[in-house]
Amino acid sequence: MKKTALFIITIIVAIANLTAAEDWGKTGHRAVGEIADSYLNKKAEKQISKLLNGHSLAYVANFGDDIKSDHQYDSFKPWHYVNFPFGEKYETYPKSEKGDIIQGIEKCIAVLKNANSTREDKVFYLKMLVHFMGDLHQPLHIGLADDKGGNDFQVRWFSDGTNLHSVWDSKMLDSYEMSYTEIATNTDVLSKEQVEAIKKGTVIDWMYESRALCEDIYKHTEIGEKLGYNYMYEYINPLRSQLQKGGIRLAKILNGIFS
Repeated sequence: MKKTALFIITIIVAIANLTAAEDWGKTGHRAVGEIADSYLNKKAEKQISKLLNGHSLAYVANFGDDIKSDHQYDSFKPWHYVNFPFGEKYETYPKSEKGDIIQGIEKCIAVLKNANSTREDKVFYLKMLVHFMGDLHQPLHIGLADDKGGNDFQVRWFSDGTNLHSVWDSKMLDSYEMSYTEIATNTDVLSKEQVEAIKKGTVIDWMYESRALCEDIYKHTEIGEKLGYNYMYEYINPLRSQLQKGGIRLAKILNGIFS
């Protein structure tokens, strides 16, 4: 019985680690939702509250990952990322027949803008949009197919074996030891001009910003490298900035849809 119980616990822990290695993790996604909430206009805030039965964007931010255990939603899994080689352009590189994060975000926006969409569909795609906008700003989600977006890029985080994707998903945020509300509350103070600059551009433009950070990460990280305090010092502010940009841009899209 003890061996069986130990085996079950081991499997549960392994599954939990796999889930955490897929994107920002719950803390990052909730931070993006919390930041976005603070940038919604009154009209958008009211309509979103009706669709979500009063719940916040932070509350639903992890919906896109929560449904992964249900096989009826398997077709949405490729919408969490896009992979193409460094030096290539998204617009000209062959697209996955299963879709990608750009196509996923566009689909969500289209459903939410369509007056003929059912309430059920609007609720579903609103939750997915909140999640995908977080994923868009996780640089390893705009990565390389060869190493599965950094999942096969093995490194050490302090004394623990892990992979590059997981470092950016959760390891740095966990080491930062702040809740999603603390992260959202302690974002950089921005002028109106700075906020407007962040809002400018398209989803593809924002994707290329994440891509540039991804390339920088690969230039400054070696396979098997032991990462720790120095890595945190170099990249925690870019990580925080990505979360803040994700929230501001999510709000921009939602304000445009519901206003």
